[in-house]
Amino acid sequence: MKIKNALTAAVLTLGLCSSCLGPNNAYNSIRDWNRDLSEQDWVVELVFLGLYILPVYPIAHFGDIVIFNTVNYWSGDNPINDPGPLDPFVK
Repeated sequence: MKIKNALTAAVLTLGLCSSCLGPNNAYNSIRDWNRDLSEQDWVVELVFLGLYILPVYPIAHFGDIVIFNTVNYWSGDNPINDPGPLDPFVK
């Protein structure tokens, strides 16, 4: 029984660690919006935490993985515009 539980946990862990090689435009757009929201680091951090508590980031990332990256793969056109490269955070 312990082996079966360990095997199940290993398979579920491998499923959670799968690679998503799409552009993740929805998640990146929200991340960039939050980064540019304020010059104050604490404001950006509070908004970041709020967007995780209200599952905005997880839903956007899930939508990228399941919907938008799949559409991009099959059609070659992503329905979400590319937010551009991420500029490095500067303190």
